[in-house]
Amino acid sequence: MREMRRSRQLLSQEDCETILKDNTSGVLSVYGEDGYPYGVPLSYVYADGKLYFHSAQTGHKIDAVRKNNKASFTIIAQDNIVPEEYTTYFRSVIVFGRVRILENDAEKRAAIETLAEKYMPDLKEGRLQEIEKEFSRLCMLELTIDHMTGKEAIELVRARQ
Repeated sequence: MREMRRSRQLLSQEDCETILKDNTSGVLSVYGEDGYPYGVPLSYVYADGKLYFHSAQTGHKIDAVRKNNKASFTIIAQDNIVPEEYTTYFRSVIVFGRVRILENDAEKRAAIETLAEKYMPDLKEGRLQEIEKEFSRLCMLELTIDHMTGKEAIELVRARQ
């Protein structure tokens, strides 16, 4: 993997994992049709060092994953525009890895339950009923992380020093 040019702005692995745990959406980018990149915003959950996404069983994203499982996932954790300084105070993480469609029902169920718990922690009975109702029609994707980098605005680095 390519090293980041502005290494002073590099976030630690711990900071990257905190961003992955604390945020709720990002953009999954895959190799799309006719060689065009395809980026799709998705909700996700980070668990056991992997990312999990809910999906329909068919469509552009699934077709792309079946053709080439390499992907990246980008999360923007902070994006504060500071007009008087002509800049943005940002924090973001980019994950590179390989996506696989979970075919095993036990893996699929564990992944969807983990995802649902993140978004509906107080609605256990309701979320389990909804999972049961939709289970045969849903698809779960797992992104195994090969490499991850995080970056923040130099102004945020300086503020901590």
